[in-house]
Amino acid sequence: MLTIELNMYHAVALGAFLFWMGGIITDKVRLLNRYCIPAPLVGGLCFSVLNCILYSAGIASVTFDSTLQTVFMIMFFTTVGFTVSIPALLKGGKAVMLCLIVSIVMIPLQNFLGGGVMEVFGCDPLLGIGCGSIALIGGPGTAAAFGPDLEAAGAVGGSVVSIAAATFGLVAGSLMGGPTARRLIEKHNLRPETMTAIGGTQGVGLATDVASEDERFITNSPRFVKGFMLLLLAVGIGNQVSVWPTALTDLTFPAYIGAMLVAVVVRNVMDGAHTEYPAEEIDTMGNMFLSIFLAMALAGLKLWELIDLALPMIVCLLLQCVVMVLFAYFVVFRVMGRNYDAAVMTAGFIGFAMGATSNAMANMQVMTKKYGPSPVAYFAIPMVGGMFIDFFNAVLIAANIGWWA
Repeated sequence: MLTIELNMYHAVALGAFLFWMGGIITDKVRLLNRYCIPAPLVGGLCFSVLNCILYSAGIASVTFDSTLQTVFMIMFFTTVGFTVSIPALLKGGKAVMLCLIVSIVMIPLQNFLGGGVMEVFGCDPLLGIGCGSIALIGGPGTAAAFGPDLEAAGAVGGSVVSIAAATFGLVAGSLMGGPTARRLIEKHNLRPETMTAIGGTQGVGLATDVASEDERFITNSPRFVKGFMLLLLAVGIGNQVSVWPTALTDLTFPAYIGAMLVAVVVRNVMDGAHTEYPAEEIDTMGNMFLSIFLAMALAGLKLWELIDLALPMIVCLLLQCVVMVLFAYFVVFRVMGRNYDAAVMTAGFIGFAMGATSNAMANMQVMTKKYGPSPVAYFAIPMVGGMFIDFFNAVLIAANIGWWA
């Protein structure tokens, strides 16, 4: 078999091309546009399907250096951190707490569903945790971190199962979020409370949306340079800050946590000092980084790993999807307030509770681009999915491993 290895520069070029191609496809295919499927997902999946066909036929396998993919991920979440302010935290604390509560409830639901299905099929129930919150709410990073723990507890193949389930979750979270939120919005005729009669916005109180590709604003080179330098400052300092939580707690946290926290501090110091903050410029950079990161991440999916899944794992993952949609539609939407913000948060919740916070942001980005801004959702979902939930997930995973072991 021919092995094609792309270096990090080739990988970035591929991601940019796939994003462009995905945009063309979503514009041409009405079904994709109607159900709010993100352009990076479409382009990335097209490539991963092609790669899977080549691999399965024994013709070729394409791999690439993901170094810059990680960099883009960290830089995107850093831009999200810049949207958070202390006054906003006080105003939006209720939304964050409610979102965190429903997320915590989802963790044991995923684990006990996975473990129960595996027991029914006569398999080790610990593998069910690998198909539960380790892979879904936790995402690929948590799957890679906790897979060896499952194997140490006696679950043979725990790492492979967890990573494969996380791969499935990335795709499923993106595919389910938009259609579910769209159904809620149109069924209840929901619209943003901040929208004016002429379609503009007024008084964004909690955070700013990640800029869409078609948004326009007036800027200049010094403002753009200032925004980029602030971003690099937060990423550099945050790299060291990310080490401290792990050292203090022995828990595994996402690589972007430190940069997000530093961005929050920098933003609030600038606000307190009444220093001009280049919000639109940083938001636009956030959109760029999210698009290229998501396209590269999905292009790198090894879909042939899903083909080799045993029947119990397939059944388990399909049931996880069903439970997730029902929980988000009937519980999350109601708990979060049954309004437009709640519908957008439902899309975000499905994104990070099935895959990763980047999926959540992509889901919400498409919804807000189509229906209007949701500052509350853009504040609560990254805070919960990118920061708080990892603490509780790690603790509950350990408890569930002890239960099934």
